[in-house]
Amino acid sequence: MQRHLISPRAHWQEQARQYGFHFHTMYGEPYWDESRYYAFTLEQIERDLEAPTEELNQMCMEVVDQVVNNENLLRRFAIPEEHWDLVRSSWRMRDQHLYARMDLAYDGKGPAKLLENNADTPTSLYESAFFQWLWLDDRLKDGTLAQGSDQFNSIQEALTARFAELKQQWPPVPLHFASCEESDEDRGTVQYLADCAEEAGIDTRYTAIEQIGLSKHQQFLDAEGEVIRACFKLYPWEFMLREEFGQYLQKANVRWLEPAWKSVLSNKAILPVLWHNHPNHPNLLPAYFPDHLDKCTESNLVKKPIYSREGANIEILEGGKVVESSEGDYGEEGVIYQGYHPLAKFGDDHALIGSWLVGDQACGISIREDRSRITQDLSRFIPHIILP
Repeated sequence: MQRHLISPRAHWQEQARQYGFHFHTMYGEPYWDESRYYAFTLEQIERDLEAPTEELNQMCMEVVDQVVNNENLLRRFAIPEEHWDLVRSSWRMRDQHLYARMDLAYDGKGPAKLLENNADTPTSLYESAFFQWLWLDDRLKDGTLAQGSDQFNSIQEALTARFAELKQQWPPVPLHFASCEESDEDRGTVQYLADCAEEAGIDTRYTAIEQIGLSKHQQFLDAEGEVIRACFKLYPWEFMLREEFGQYLQKANVRWLEPAWKSVLSNKAILPVLWHNHPNHPNLLPAYFPDHLDKCTESNLVKKPIYSREGANIEILEGGKVVESSEGDYGEEGVIYQGYHPLAKFGDDHALIGSWLVGDQACGISIREDRSRITQDLSRFIPHIILP
């Protein structure tokens, strides 16, 4: 694993505008950063990232089965009791799922370590699947990269194929795509996913989450008054299960992407259960619920809310003292503690690997870089290659 500094393409901002990548700069700070790239060997990709991602995914699926059948664990995961049946039935019916991103600490030497599983509303998808591929293609053409350089990135092909599978299994109804109205990043992500779905022959609609209404028959409606039968929502299950419309989720008869059982898979409470099930697994870090800290032998820990997103409310503790932290509004539902493991560091920057799955197949990576050890929503996105 290497990092190389290069000059950005002269036309990349015009290309971003042309392809609708409107969030390449956020709040005046660069988000997309092609002044550098990361390089991996094929062995590092296949042995250290791709294979462990699929193994970890299967281990996580086993935990979902464990949790939905255990009331104590459902409480640990802060799943509201009135929705236990919804989550259980979603799992037992094997409601289809779409994609996920596992965040890994990896430096090219030791085994990759799972930090968390973003299995409900992972973003940075468009830039991972599409824009960094455009970057690779341009850099091969202009000679910046050696011929034969590749990229671990079949995300777009996998998404289109996955939507084609869903089309065969689901009734022929439009698939709605929903996101928060004010977020350019979320809107860009669902637009990209809708494009992949249309490529697979699916009829799509867009609606803002805030515009979803309720019919007199307790069915969800889009802004045009059309009944929503199937919906990809870039909106967390932990919000949906607690909001006013949550009481109608079972009655509304919607096929959700992601399904309700993802409220377990995307929950950081999964980390202590994984460690309990697979102690000393090379791709796991020690993790504990607060009342099990007496079993902890690590002096450096990371405190994480079970529902934290975009690196919010994270605390790095050394000898019990907070040495680095991030702000946010999470933590009320509970926290876990995970053994601290450093991210790969190049100069003053820390690099986090995002390993993408579509269905249960690992199909690409993304890299986020930050001066802080805590990766957050504005951490820079850096492209990568596989060395020829």
